Amino acid sequence: MFSNKIITTTFALLTTVTLLFVSCDNNSVTDPTTGTGTLEVLLHDAPANYEAVNVFVESVEVNNGQTEEGWVEISTPQQSYDLLTLTNGATEVLGSAELETGTYEQIRLILSSNGHSVIVDGTEHDMFVPSGEQTGIKLNVNAEIVPDITYTLLLDFDAARSVVERGNTQSGIEYLLKPVISATNEAITGNIAGAVEPVEAQPFIYAIANSDTLSSTKADTTDGTFKLIGLEEGTYTISVDPTNETYQSSDTTGVDVTIGETNNIGTVILSETQN
Repeated sequence: MFSNKIITTTFALLTTVTLLFVSCDNNSVTDPTTGTGTLEVLLHDAPANYEAVNVFVESVEVNNGQTEEGWVEISTPQQSYDLLTLTNGATEVLGSAELETGTYEQIRLILSSNGHSVIVDGTEHDMFVPSGEQTGIKLNVNAEIVPDITYTLLLDFDAARSVVERGNTQSGIEYLLKPVISATNEAITGNIAGAVEPVEAQPFIYAIANSDTLSSTKADTTDGTFKLIGLEEGTYTISVDPTNETYQSSDTTGVDVTIGETNNIGTVILSETQN
């Protein structure tokens, strides 16, 4: 059975970096508060026990002020994304734009009022978006844009917690889309990779620190490999939770994450459940 473990929303913080550019001709210093830098926004997903979760994104905006007038549009995807294809390190570029230097405090995704769906047992169901969500899903990011540097923002769209079922099998089940998203600055994260055997265990994998589940994915159904991305530096427990009840769960403790690196923990062998 799929294990509903709470994923703690984390927000990315980027330490302000001061860059000094010295001219070889006159030894002058360029003001690092002027010019432009690049903001790139990548979408990835925490898995869910559905066959597909389709979300339609109209636009992506950032804000460098405290008012509604401060929003700047960086992309207009006008596109549907199946979140469940964005696991195991897979990402989708939502947008990339040159921005004036400075701190962009918030990002928001504008979702369409319709066009969202979930597939359950081979049947596609429309997902209704509550009116409050249609005005934009806002996240605090404090992205510091500096000259000639690309700031890559990872948006983890948690499909399991974002799809809400309402009703029952007798009266009919309705599906709501109430997005749960966390944002992380890719520059201050690392990854954990590995594999699980046997493949037919079809497990979910969780990265846990201090009793909080900070990232999750599902092992590839063909070769059992997995990759957890966007993890801040630290030590984690990797919990493997099979959906096939024939096999037992397994925890690997003391798994370190280093910024900019992928720690491959090798193959986790699952034991069969004792009768």
